[in-house]
Amino acid sequence: MSPPTDGRPPKLPFVVLVLSAGTFLMGTTEFVIAGLLPEIAGDLQVSVSHAGLLITAFAAGMIVGAPTMAIATLRLPRRSTLILALAVFALGHLVAALSSSFALVLGARVVTALATGTFWCVGALVATTAAGPAATSRALGMLMGGLTVATVAGVPLGAWLGQLSGWRGPFWVLATLSAGAAAVIGRYIPADERRETPSVRAEFAALREVRVWLTLTVP
Repeated sequence: MSPPTDGRPPKLPFVVLVLSAGTFLMGTTEFVIAGLLPEIAGDLQVSVSHAGLLITAFAAGMIVGAPTMAIATLRLPRRSTLILALAVFALGHLVAALSSSFALVLGARVVTALATGTFWCVGALVATTAAGPAATSRALGMLMGGLTVATVAGVPLGAWLGQLSGWRGPFWVLATLSAGAAAVIGRYIPADERRETPSVRAEFAALREVRVWLTLTVP
């Protein structure tokens, strides 16, 4: 990326904006469930506290799934991994929206969390690579911005839609939007050509870096 000639920072590549839209969807699905617990509990005939396991399951899936799925998809092309993550994300929401079983909805949340963790890991790598060394921080900030917008706008809108259409409504919308995001990523994110075979040992070695753990502790 060539430096700007007018003193302004260079524009971020369009792919970074696309990926931030994906993080918006991921952030919305993670937090919107809290505002839908009474409706879910009533419809699936469980207590509200029991329905709260949907939040716990997602959090556990993210913690375990992010590093696990990053390593499991290490040898896959990054674009294909992002598309697959969004496809699984959409499928998880479809299963939840069509299900009348709390256990099945709970399982769908875990699968959705695994897809979310995968998207976060690979998306951050793709965004920073596309932005280049000079704009790495701005690219990560844009990704985090998608999460911020989800918290400020996506979650309230999702809860409002859930009050109008029932708790399944937001799940249908998220499934549709994530399927559309997968199509956009397939169109605009270039296929990566790996010159080196990824090493699982190298990925584990990266965990010795203090900067990695500092990044993971950022809320």
